[in-house]
Amino acid sequence: MRIAILSDGVHPYVVGGMQRHTFYLCKYLSRRGIQVTLVHFNQSDLDIGKLEIFSSEERQNIESVVIPFPDSDGFPGHYVRASYRYSCLVFEHLKDRFIEFDFVYAKGFSAWKLIQEKQKSPAKFPPVGVKFHGYEMFQKQADFKSFLKSLLLRKPVRWISRHADLVFSYGSGISEIIKRIGVPQHKIIELPAGIEDGWITDKVPQTGKSTVFTYLGRYERRKGIEELNHVLLSLTNASETLVFNFIGPFQASQKISADGVVYHGSITDNQSIMKILDTTDFLVCPSWSEGMPNVILEAMARSCAIVASDVGAVSDMVDETNGFLIQAGNTKELRNTLIRAMKTDPKTLLRMKEASLNKIKTQFRYEIIIDAFVQKINTIIHS
Repeated sequence: MRIAILSDGVHPYVVGGMQRHTFYLCKYLSRRGIQVTLVHFNQSDLDIGKLEIFSSEERQNIESVVIPFPDSDGFPGHYVRASYRYSCLVFEHLKDRFIEFDFVYAKGFSAWKLIQEKQKSPAKFPPVGVKFHGYEMFQKQADFKSFLKSLLLRKPVRWISRHADLVFSYGSGISEIIKRIGVPQHKIIELPAGIEDGWITDKVPQTGKSTVFTYLGRYERRKGIEELNHVLLSLTNASETLVFNFIGPFQASQKISADGVVYHGSITDNQSIMKILDTTDFLVCPSWSEGMPNVILEAMARSCAIVASDVGAVSDMVDETNGFLIQAGNTKELRNTLIRAMKTDPKTLLRMKEASLNKIKTQFRYEIIIDAFVQKINTIIHS
């Protein structure tokens, strides 16, 4: 089988959850002997030509096609216009090669031009599946500025999703959004995000005297940091049983000064992240919108219970057995839930942490997910 993956970058050359997902997709498909043509670009100081993120065995099955992402013009809607130009560059580069591929898997807007051309001559091109991850532009927005930005994205995302042969969804709330924008159920393929076995702990640590919370990610409005900071200021100085870790690139103006709050800065080494998560009771993810956050999977793999907004496909990972779901943007509910988490008795907390680990082992390992992906693609190309 030969698959073209048209991407919006791949980790670590471009940083982000979507890019990390692309990395694992290429990694595990290549391990199964599937020929992958990866189209991507570089936003780092690393040498993208070496592709050292993959093993020598994996690189034998991965062809790297580097197409620089176009410069932005700086005016409103610039990202959409640049993304369309990128899709045109991708199409021009591969237009005489699409016949080689059994399937095209496209992230974001990267197949926009391809889908336009396929509308004119369907027989010239293989099946095209698209993935917009969380479809955040159709979710609740944190403020009016974010809402305006989301409006600029909705029309092209809706058109691409409707005209692709298939649309990939993380599940639950994401599938509902996809159906709501006009994609029929039979075109939707549900596959969750996953985690590597190396992330999965073999033990559940005992809890300490203080409840330890961790936030892992960047400072971004949709991540609910402002609401979280507000809550922490009301809780930390009144509680001696709370420790709150922040892992991420926070500027001085974005930090709060409160008892028990610790800023670790940006950490890229997985072992260092695991070490902090191993001392964590609850990962906190109070986002306004999400797809299926990698940080939740990583925390569950280290046996953390979860406090998260019920957005995107989060409810496929978190339920009453391993955490608490809250309404996005509801500061009062976030505060009450953190208090509830601190009051959770040790035996119940242990069961929640064990439930997180069990969910990872049985549902979210990449070995399981890629097998399902290959099976579904095989069915599609042979139907």
